[in-house]
Amino acid sequence: MILFILAYLGGVLTIVSPCILPVLPFVFARAGQPFMRSTLPMLVGMAATFAAVATLAALGGGWAVRANEYGRYAAMALLAAFGIVLLFPALSDRLTRPIVSLGARLSQSADKDARTSGSTIVSSLLLGIATGLLWAPCAGPVLGLILTGAALQGASVGTTLLLLFYALGAATSLALALLVGGRVYQVMKRSLGVGEWLRRGVGIAVLVAVVAIGLGLDTGFLTRASVASTASLEQRLIDSLQPRHPSSVVMSKNDTGAMMMSGNPAMMSGSNAMMMQAKPKAGADVLPVEGTMPSLDGAVQWLNSQPLSVSALKGKVILVDFWTYSCINCIRAIPYVKAWAEKYKDQGLVVIGVHAPEFAFEKNVDNVKKAVGDLGIAYPVAIDNDYAIWRAFDNQYWPAHYFIDAQGRVRHHHFGEGEYDQSERVIQQLLAEAGKSNVAGDVVDVIATGAEAASNASDVQSPETYVGWQRSEHFVDAKGTTNDAPHVYTAAEPRLNEWGLTGNWTVGAENADLNDKDGSVYFRFHARDLHLVLGPGVDGRPVRFKVTVDGKAPGDSHGVDTDADGNGTVTGQRLYQLLRQRGPVADHTFEIRFLDPGVQAYAFTFG
Repeated sequence: MILFILAYLGGVLTIVSPCILPVLPFVFARAGQPFMRSTLPMLVGMAATFAAVATLAALGGGWAVRANEYGRYAAMALLAAFGIVLLFPALSDRLTRPIVSLGARLSQSADKDARTSGSTIVSSLLLGIATGLLWAPCAGPVLGLILTGAALQGASVGTTLLLLFYALGAATSLALALLVGGRVYQVMKRSLGVGEWLRRGVGIAVLVAVVAIGLGLDTGFLTRASVASTASLEQRLIDSLQPRHPSSVVMSKNDTGAMMMSGNPAMMSGSNAMMMQAKPKAGADVLPVEGTMPSLDGAVQWLNSQPLSVSALKGKVILVDFWTYSCINCIRAIPYVKAWAEKYKDQGLVVIGVHAPEFAFEKNVDNVKKAVGDLGIAYPVAIDNDYAIWRAFDNQYWPAHYFIDAQGRVRHHHFGEGEYDQSERVIQQLLAEAGKSNVAGDVVDVIATGAEAASNASDVQSPETYVGWQRSEHFVDAKGTTNDAPHVYTAAEPRLNEWGLTGNWTVGAENADLNDKDGSVYFRFHARDLHLVLGPGVDGRPVRFKVTVDGKAPGDSHGVDTDADGNGTVTGQRLYQLLRQRGPVADHTFEIRFLDPGVQAYAFTFG
């Protein structure tokens, strides 16, 4: 019940959110018309459309994103036509004649009611649906809370109801605004006698709003110009009604520094994964039975294999590896998983990689296919974009390894990096139990290079650090970032494990976008290796960058994605190894300066 109240109140707050401003001209255009036949259907259409589109967003599929985008374009065209007919009464009369019988006259204002029969319920509902498509991108922490839970737990009736409550809250605030605004509108008409000019003024406002939305100014200029931002207010609302804890939908850190995300399951990546292991006693002869193997149903696609099922795998020893391709801990574990798959494939071992995305770009199947090819993964990979397999295993970590015997029972699990010899001994024992003879008794000797090389854990004193505001910590300015709005940042002097920005950036929930060239990200760190998850802008154009350490080129300490002078290029959405220091590890200040605009920065990891 608390979540439903929270969702409703979060929706109410959207009336003072910058992104709602372009919608208001469409709302006030219905001023003075009957509430039941005009205003109410429009608000119902807006609320229903918002809930429907946001539910599609919760599904997380690329098709939903594209459908939302196309719907947005259609709505812009519809509302532009609405603005034009408001601006030109004669054109309005001419254009509405063919669709009077369909009840779709979208362009009549209050002063034309008697002559044109006004707006029908259907036309108002249609206008509300179109407006709702434009309104749907408005999002603050409360909506992020709902969508995060939906992404992990899957779309459900409960998710849709939460989104509907959010939409009803926003519709309530818009109805109140219309009530007040409508009275002002009517007084102006009666006192000044300029109804026709008011009509044209509304038409101009609608067209300006449509142009602003089309150019993206509704989330750029309007955000900078607005004096009201609801993010902090919504966040205080979240904190007061639902205190943060590991099972909440708000991301937080537990006492070990592990990343916990929304509801069930909790997620963790980063170097702290190695601190969260559950394992049997070393040297144990009998592995416990931890349960039966959960279902593999729900993957949106399989790579390197046809879809696999638990029943078809009976009699096989199975290793299930949960991973995601931008996770440095997963990358460092993969050489061992590949080696085991190759070494024991002829003795009955089946390795299954379950790719469960952390960032939105990791849901792009083409990105995963490329990563699988780059990493040389030949075993089956299930694309678990909806977290169906993740939830079936009740998993919580990246990477996570589950060992299943030939009878389909989970016999061992290991979370994070390390203890590879013990994991391989488990494989050997399960193969022997399955009646396999001549099982090798030695362990693989993996020599990994680049980002796959093992971490120098004893020297790592810097934690995984996210750039997006939803999980951001240790920003150099105690006031934090300016969220979801362009802002020019200036350099400051960071202490150990603090980071900052320079230049014009928009810091979103998941990442920061560079709006102009010559912006930078800097970090005071203590580790041998420094990695940063980066991606090009929405247009996909490569972004050049230059890395420095304490103001100098990295030289021999450059990473695989930079040269000795610190030069590199962001060409895709992935983890980039920017530094691998030679010699003793000490505190240093790292900076990456981007020579082109558009880059997206997600998270720092160290090794």
